Amino acid sequence: MASSAFPEGFLWGGATAANQCEGGYDADGRGLANVDVIPHGPDRISVLLGDTHITHIDSTHNFPALESVDFYHRWKEDIGYYAEMGFKTYRMSIAWTRIFPNGDEDEPNEAGLRFYEDVFRECQSHGIEPLVTITHFDCPMHLITEYGGWKNRRLIDFYEKLVTVLFKRYKGLVHYWLTFNEINMILALPFMGAGLMFEPGEDKRASEFRAAHHELVASALATKIGHEIDPDNKIGCMLAGGRYYPATSDPADVLAAMEMDDDNYYLIDVQARGYYPAFAVKRFEREGVEIPWKEGDRELLAENTVDFVSFSYYSSRMMSAEAMESTNSTSNAFPTLRNPHLKQSEWGWAIDPLGLRITLRSLHERYQKPLFVVENGLGAKDELVDDGKGSKTVEDDYRIDYLRQHIQAMRDAIELDGVELLGYTTWGPIDLVSAGTGEMSKRYGFVYVDKDDAGEGTLDRYRKKSFWWYKKVIESNGSDLA
Repeated sequence: MASSAFPEGFLWGGATAANQCEGGYDADGRGLANVDVIPHGPDRISVLLGDTHITHIDSTHNFPALESVDFYHRWKEDIGYYAEMGFKTYRMSIAWTRIFPNGDEDEPNEAGLRFYEDVFRECQSHGIEPLVTITHFDCPMHLITEYGGWKNRRLIDFYEKLVTVLFKRYKGLVHYWLTFNEINMILALPFMGAGLMFEPGEDKRASEFRAAHHELVASALATKIGHEIDPDNKIGCMLAGGRYYPATSDPADVLAAMEMDDDNYYLIDVQARGYYPAFAVKRFEREGVEIPWKEGDRELLAENTVDFVSFSYYSSRMMSAEAMESTNSTSNAFPTLRNPHLKQSEWGWAIDPLGLRITLRSLHERYQKPLFVVENGLGAKDELVDDGKGSKTVEDDYRIDYLRQHIQAMRDAIELDGVELLGYTTWGPIDLVSAGTGEMSKRYGFVYVDKDDAGEGTLDRYRKKSFWWYKKVIESNGSDLA
């Protein structure tokens, strides 16, 4: 077997989010969250953007997060699959409303705390290190309807209470934490990203920047508290990654691509460096945006930077000066032109393994901190077939090819570029509800879940061909990709 470029102790695994796999939306005292009321169907995008307001469960929409793939009742079975593949880590998230159903209670919900403790202990029993996202788009609906979501600085206080409870309760069980998932999603899908609902005539961009500042302060506060409660905690930030390429060598296009990257990076600049970058400050001045600074904010941000930078990577993006304000195409919710040099997935996302190496290198050079690829995968329409052994499977060679090429790109980033990479968690190890489209048919997993876009199905699980391939990859520490 060939030697591996991946370091000893490299954290191989997979990633999910509570709102996309957990279900059990009203079980054991859980409250209603923004992610629960985002429907599948024609209203979804408008709700994600904060323009259409759905604040409760109704009978006219299909809300896929309510049951999802029922991890809440099948967690032991699902973790068993991850253990069988040999996972070293499992990235998952906390549903805020399981811990504080409304978000502003004085005391947490013990049933919710116990659930995650059981999950973490099960992971540890299999040698799987939990990597926990504190907020993966979840925001209690009560905090949205009563306070305005992250537009309101009061949410920092509620978040502080949440993280303090989590760090104390799970001390010794969890060592790797992420404060906010894809924090730059605030600027793309603000209701999902930060519970923002807009009124007619509201300056949406100003509200997004204000909410983002509050999340940045909350993230720094969480980093401070997490390190105080357990100095062994490693706390990271997370962005929806993927470099922008200029559409041509025209300098105007180069600048346009750079500015799109800046939009995505500025929040991570604050979390990793401790201050707003100069280009962001100038932009706020030009656009008349006032960041809601309070006494102590600057010191808190400066003194509590993250230990590592994590990101999702599905594809690169492309931009021109001409298209900056007009493109309607998206990749993981972010505007992009179609790159003629790259193939596309069934959902129109560019497939660009080399782009992962480029993104890794640029982030490492920018921050000089350890990196973690915490989402990468191929959404595809899978066909369930008989496996010849009395069960069923999916012959997903296309997924294996995609992942193989991206793992090779990570290897090159480590071996040739000197990137410090902590681990890799694929999205997602089991089929789950798509955050963008609400579909089940957009499948990513190594484990097939029998459920369709209408919410029908047995929820039975089946190992795909990629299951066995990824097991071999982990066993060889990335040296056997055949």
